Amino acid sequence: MMLSCKEASRLMSEALDRKLAVRERIALRMHVVICAGCTRVEKQLAFLRQAVAEIPAADRVPGEGTQ
Repeated sequence: MMLSCKEASRLMSEALDRKLAVRERIALRMHVVICAGCTRVEKQLAFLRQAVAEIPAADRVPGEGTQ
């Protein structure tokens, strides 16, 4: 089964908070390999994650960005 871009982006987002199941990871990899748009989204998420990780903890606002 091939993922839609909507499903792929949902899994990319969920992967930031939890470990994806093997089936989910495989489906996501297969989709990203053939979809240039989702490849860009994945790279953007990785860039943002790295950028946030480099912000000193003292500069972060508690609770900001959480619901």
